[in-house]
Amino acid sequence: MAVHNYDVVVIGTGPAGESAAINAAKHGKRVAIIEKQVQVGGNCTHWGTIPSKALRHQVKQILAFNTNRMFRDIGEPRWFSFPKVMERSRGTIDKQVEMRTTFYARNRIDLFHGVARFKDEHTLLVRDLQEGMEELVAKKVVIATGSRPYRPADINFRHPRIYCSDTILSLSHTPRTLVIFGAGVIGCEYASIFSGLGVKVDLINNRDSLLSFLDDEISDALSYHLRKHGVLVRHNEEYESVEGDESGVVVRLKSGKKIRADAFLWANGRTGNTDSLGLENVGLTANERGQLSVDEHYRTAVAHIYAAGDVIGWPSLASAAYDQGLNLCNELLDKEYRFVSDVPTGIYTIPEISSFGPNERELTEAKVPYEIGKALFKDTARAQITGDTVGMLKILFHQDTLEILGIHCFGDQASEILHIGQAIMQQEGEANTLNYFVNTTFNYPTMAEAYRVAAQNGLNRVF
Repeated sequence: MAVHNYDVVVIGTGPAGESAAINAAKHGKRVAIIEKQVQVGGNCTHWGTIPSKALRHQVKQILAFNTNRMFRDIGEPRWFSFPKVMERSRGTIDKQVEMRTTFYARNRIDLFHGVARFKDEHTLLVRDLQEGMEELVAKKVVIATGSRPYRPADINFRHPRIYCSDTILSLSHTPRTLVIFGAGVIGCEYASIFSGLGVKVDLINNRDSLLSFLDDEISDALSYHLRKHGVLVRHNEEYESVEGDESGVVVRLKSGKKIRADAFLWANGRTGNTDSLGLENVGLTANERGQLSVDEHYRTAVAHIYAAGDVIGWPSLASAAYDQGLNLCNELLDKEYRFVSDVPTGIYTIPEISSFGPNERELTEAKVPYEIGKALFKDTARAQITGDTVGMLKILFHQDTLEILGIHCFGDQASEILHIGQAIMQQEGEANTLNYFVNTTFNYPTMAEAYRVAAQNGLNRVF
C-alpha cells in the first residue's frame, strides 16, 4: 500500500472542498483531494444546484414559447417530456466537470477517487473502485463531504415510482400527476419545474406556510403563483404511508386523506455524508442529521481537522460553501479570514426569489422602526419589454436614518437583481442609505432601475 504525505488533505470536491484545496495549493501547500464519485464536482454539480437550475432554465424557455402570443403565429404550443428536457441540461454538467477537473491539474493538486476513512487523526485510507488502497498522511484535514437526501426507512425508494431529489434526475418518463412531500426550497423548486411541464403537482407541507423564513408577502406571492400554475398546496400534513404499485403511488396522510399519483418525490430534509468516514477513530461524533459541529474557525473538536459546506449544516448553500472553504483555508494558513454569516438567499422557483437581511416580521419583533420602498415589476419598462412582469423589489429601511436594512425580491432574475442592494448594504455611512439609489443614474430600461423606483416610493412614505 502506497503512503503519500501532504500538508492538507481535503475530502470532497464540492464547492467547499474545491475552494479550500485550490486556496491551499496557491499558497504553496502540498495538497490532495479525495472524491468518492468517478467525476469531480460533488452533489452540487451532479444532483443538486447545477442540474436543477439547468432543468429550470429549459422549463422557463418552454413556458415562454407556450405562452407568448408571438410564437402562436408559427405553430401550436408544444409538449416536452422530462427525459428530453433533462438530456439538454446534462450538457451543463459535462462542462462543469471538465472545467473543475482542470482546476486540480493546473494547481498540481493530487486527485484520488475513492472512499475516504480515518485511520487515525493524521492518516486517511482511500479505497478505490477496484478495492485498491492508498494511505494519505496529512498535517491538516478538511472534511467537505456534503449531504444527501434524508430517506426515511418506511418508504421504499427502490420502487420505480418513488424518488428522492437525487434519483428524480433519472426519471425516465413524464408523470401526469406527482406528489411532492416536503415544501422547503427543493420541494418548491421541483413543484415549479414539474408544473411548468404540465404535470399536476400535489405539494405536501408539514408546516402552515411555504418557506416561513421568507418575507411574508413574498411567501404569499410564491403560494399564489404555484397555485396559478396548477400546484395544489396542502399545509399541516404528515404522511402515514407511501406505497407504490405497478401504475403509481398511493400516499396516505395522517389526516385521513388518500392521494394517488403517477410518481412520488420525497424532498424533506438532508443528511450529512459522515457515516463512512470512521469518525470514531479520531474521536469525532456527528449529530442525528450526520452533521459536524465547528467553531468560528471551522475547526472540529480535533484542532487540525476542519469542516465546511453542507456537512456542518446551515445555510447549506453552494455559494456559502465556497466561501466557507476559502475562509477555512485562510484560517489554517494563518491568514486573515471571516466566519461566513451574512448570506443572500436564492430560491430558483418560477419566478425566483432572493433576499438579503431581515424581513418585516423580524424587524417588527426587534422593534426596529422601518419603512418600505417598493417597485412592482409590471410598472418597469424592461419587464414590460421582456414580458416578465410578475414580481417586485422591496427595500426595508430605517425610518430615521434611511439606512437600508433588508432587500427582498420576487420575480425573474431576482437573484441577480438582489446583489446590487447587497453591495450597497455593505457600505459604510451615507453610502448605505436610500439616498444612494435616488441620487444614482441607472441605465434605462433595466431591471436595476427598480431600485430607484423603490427608493423614491420609500421616501414618499417618510417625507
